[in-house]
Amino acid sequence: MLVKSIVLVGPMGVGKSTIGRLLASSLRRDFYDTDKLIEDRAGADISWIFDIEGEQGFRQRENNTLSELCQQDDLVIATGGGIVVREDNRKLLNKYGRVVYLTASISQLVRRTDKDKKRPLLQVDDPKQKIIELLESRDPLYREVADLVIETDGKTPKQVADSLAEQLQS
Repeated sequence: MLVKSIVLVGPMGVGKSTIGRLLASSLRRDFYDTDKLIEDRAGADISWIFDIEGEQGFRQRENNTLSELCQQDDLVIATGGGIVVREDNRKLLNKYGRVVYLTASISQLVRRTDKDKKRPLLQVDDPKQKIIELLESRDPLYREVADLVIETDGKTPKQVADSLAEQLQS
């Protein structure tokens, strides 16, 4: 039996967008990426939003986008890595659909974000340390909202999406 909507949460670089697209295709559902929606609506990238509005401004946009998506059914949604930092977002996630926490090792996250200059929180002297700090503070929040936890290390995005589709349809 399929659940209403599926929301992917987890740290930046874990593959939420890629896995989400594949999962949505497999389940024949519409796919939304909250970060992409925010950028499209703002007409600017997330780094610009952070520069102009600060993290709080971005988090408010994120909350508005999530609230809107939660009004729809049968979606696959990939969220930004920090969506869980706001309590009101966690409450929305707990009420809405099925939440899947995608996890990965620190080394995989560092490798996957190494060359990415579009992640404002990683534009620091020691991105690996920043990933460690973010994961330490956010892991309990991801687990708080998760119905299912999936480890992605050593698996291709397609393997993760196929496994997840199987689990959600059984």
